[in-house]
Amino acid sequence: MCEIGAKLKQLTLSSEQPQILEDFYRKAYRFDHGEHVISGNGEAVSLEFIQGTSGQMYQLVYVFDQPENFQRYREKVAQNIRIDTFSEHAFMVHDPLGHRLVFQYESPQALPEEILRLQHVGLRVQEIQQISEFYEHVLGFTISDRVLNDQDELTAIFMRTDEEHHSMALFKSPINRFDHFSFEINDWHGMKYWADHMAASEIELVWGIGRHGPGNDTFFMIRDVDGNMGEISAELERCEPNRPVGYWKHHPLTLNQWGVAIMRC
Repeated sequence: MCEIGAKLKQLTLSSEQPQILEDFYRKAYRFDHGEHVISGNGEAVSLEFIQGTSGQMYQLVYVFDQPENFQRYREKVAQNIRIDTFSEHAFMVHDPLGHRLVFQYESPQALPEEILRLQHVGLRVQEIQQISEFYEHVLGFTISDRVLNDQDELTAIFMRTDEEHHSMALFKSPINRFDHFSFEINDWHGMKYWADHMAASEIELVWGIGRHGPGNDTFFMIRDVDGNMGEISAELERCEPNRPVGYWKHHPLTLNQWGVAIMRC
């Protein structure tokens, strides 16, 4: 199955204390300042924090860099679900949990190689089969890997929208809440720089440095006061067209091949 050809651009989280989250991530990732909006040069990283329930995702924005791909995708999605058209180059849908998903066309931008880039998000969901089927069958996301327990029940799934291993991950959980977002860096050597920066900023690494099984990337994570996690990831797998779906066991070594893992269920 072909990927839809879009990249993640912006994430909006709701919080009862959005200014605290903004200040935390501005310090952690050396971002510019905005009114509950923080971004990197060239808008390669874009986070927004709005007043609302803590620990929940409000909106995702995906961008296409080819207008014909965007138009083709909009027509396909409109056959499956009602869309809200914002303009000739943007529309929105809601997933079964009520999250806003915006898809738009933008002219491609040349970005500095060293910049952080918002690459994927993860959600904890109770009805993982239902939610994953929405993203696969209604929105056309491509499944890269599934994680199954001993009863062959789905416990995690990783879905891509371009050649990168996943832009959306779902984890089976007793509750519905936001899990983490990830900023991609160029290579393994950058992990040391960012880990040293966190240490200098007195920000604890709550998971990692490690290596994920699905995606094969090296990573570490930090946690904010709402319980959301922010990840730095390097060298995420790039998938060949029509790559077969991978299957993994529900086991700590699947989520971190180097040791300790955060298990959502």
